[in-house]
Amino acid sequence: MRIKFTIIVLLICIKALLLGSVAVAGKASVSAGSFGKLADGTPVSVYTLTNPNGIEAKITNYGGIILSLKVPDKNGKLGDIVLGYDNLKSYLQNSPYFGALIGRYGNRIAKGKFTIDKQTYNLATNNGPNHLHGGNVGFDKKVWDATPFQKGSDVGLKMKLISEDGDEGYPGTLTVDFTYTLMAKNQLQLNFQATTDKATHVNLTQHTYFNLAGRGDILDHRLFLNANWYTPVNKTLIPTGEIRSVVDTPFDFRSLMPIGARIDENHEQLKFGRGYDHNFLLRRKTPDGEALAARVIESKSGRVLEIRSTEPAIQFYSGNFLDGSNKGKGRVYKYRNGFCLEPQHSPDSPNQIHFPSTLLRPGETYSHKMSYTFLTTNYEFKNE
Repeated sequence: MRIKFTIIVLLICIKALLLGSVAVAGKASVSAGSFGKLADGTPVSVYTLTNPNGIEAKITNYGGIILSLKVPDKNGKLGDIVLGYDNLKSYLQNSPYFGALIGRYGNRIAKGKFTIDKQTYNLATNNGPNHLHGGNVGFDKKVWDATPFQKGSDVGLKMKLISEDGDEGYPGTLTVDFTYTLMAKNQLQLNFQATTDKATHVNLTQHTYFNLAGRGDILDHRLFLNANWYTPVNKTLIPTGEIRSVVDTPFDFRSLMPIGARIDENHEQLKFGRGYDHNFLLRRKTPDGEALAARVIESKSGRVLEIRSTEPAIQFYSGNFLDGSNKGKGRVYKYRNGFCLEPQHSPDSPNQIHFPSTLLRPGETYSHKMSYTFLTTNYEFKNE
């Protein structure tokens, strides 16, 4: 009997080796290494976070970028579910915000302008006529101070950045404290806080491109968005100011729907974004605390991603501007090979007075909590 049992165990191990990495219960760990240097000699580090279930996140302090995120499929096989590169040079040369922290302002600001207390501020216009993701050198291109930590079975990375007054045209010295925490319960938590010494606008988020299958397009991924409303945009992807119901439109993801089911319909908004590149207003039972914002299921792998957030909105982007010019991890990233779900305030809020305000004044603290939870299709889902 013992011999038979031993043979079975050996066969399982051999199969695991042939298939690839399999999640195995163990100890949480965090380690640091070099990820290269900037042109001016500034060193850049990479940190590897591993939870007791084998989930592994590699993160660099350059832009706070999630370089890789390995999570199990329904058979326990680990696979990397985020788009990105193998080296720092590629991120420096050509990156569409792969895996990065975004600031001072996630998304677009019309014509790169806003007014605070009757003073107008001019920002970089780095996306056609508009300002996008903090400008030419946003937080995604900064080297953050980073300190790894471990607390029991949870591991993480505490990060800090000081954005000086006038940085990319924004007023005030903004101090940002940010934490990644990889939990034993298969959740990656993100916690943003910021303070300023002068009134300014702040809208911080995370810009990871996901593909739960690991490769190929994302059109068969099924998406749930906890949203009844979205904000239509003009040709330059700036909100018109209208708040429109998702009912009877291709923007209705209130029940699970394949991303590709209606993405090529003859709808003006889909033509403007070349697919989905839109802001959705989240339903919330309570005004405070993290609420379910989105759920994505990839049936073949059985992987499930749930996103929770304290923010009032989420941007859904279906990878419409990926064109094959980005190559990494042994593959070419083509049209719609990844999707982004970015919890945030609505685009152009500084110029849309009926949108929730993003204004931060001295003495106030900006706070934004969000999380990624990694599940499989064996889990019983409940909409919140």
